[in-house]
Amino acid sequence: MSVPPIVAFNHVVKRYGDGPVVLDGVSFEAAPGDFISLIGPSGCGKSTILRLIAGLSPVTGGVLTVDGRTPEAAAAELAFVFQEPTLLPWLNVGHNVEVAQKLRGVPAPARAAARRRALELVRLTGRDTAFPRQLSGGQKMRVSLARALTLEPKILLLDEPFGALDEMTREHLNEELLDIREQQAWTAFFVTHSVAEAVFLSSRILVMAANPGRIHREVRVDFPYPRTEATRLSRPYHDLVTEVSRLLRSVESA
Repeated sequence: MSVPPIVAFNHVVKRYGDGPVVLDGVSFEAAPGDFISLIGPSGCGKSTILRLIAGLSPVTGGVLTVDGRTPEAAAAELAFVFQEPTLLPWLNVGHNVEVAQKLRGVPAPARAAARRRALELVRLTGRDTAFPRQLSGGQKMRVSLARALTLEPKILLLDEPFGALDEMTREHLNEELLDIREQQAWTAFFVTHSVAEAVFLSSRILVMAANPGRIHREVRVDFPYPRTEATRLSRPYHDLVTEVSRLLRSVESA
């Protein structure tokens, strides 16, 4: 018996008000445990797809289901990590990590236990009392990720979370993100402008075209997990980065 998709887009159309069509006829399914990266030119609707999954904006046409329900009904199953860490500067790390759970009414003892687990996962154990101004960019993003992980999501949405970081920090966080996924087994949707990052992280890559936003091609990434520095150095990895880069250039020049 096949496993039902955890996210299913069926000819989804999105338009904001009377503006142009942002997404047109987007159809794909995600199985539980997929790691799907979205790449494409600016304005092709990558972040819009995340917003639709999260129920932050309704579809204009077509059907979108998340865990068999409407996105709004499934909102408690998701967590979102944005481009910026969006930490509250007047709260220390521990309190920042607990914010999402506190908003959901989780009791203090359960929040504290989840905070400890999440900080251990992102390798920030013992930094509870530090404030955002005392952290590096990579550490701030780890705190943002920890905050999302306290919700124990079935689906993790990540909108270019490492885009502002230097290459070495980004590569370390990519590896750590996959380590966490092995432990928690969520389904991921990851927006990035980096082809190399998409190939390293993903089980599937959706290459999008713009005007209007649509899926140009799906690329499956069959490298086994866990992925390491050896993956990045392998010939198949470099060949696939080249292939996806060519696809991306073809939609950008169209």
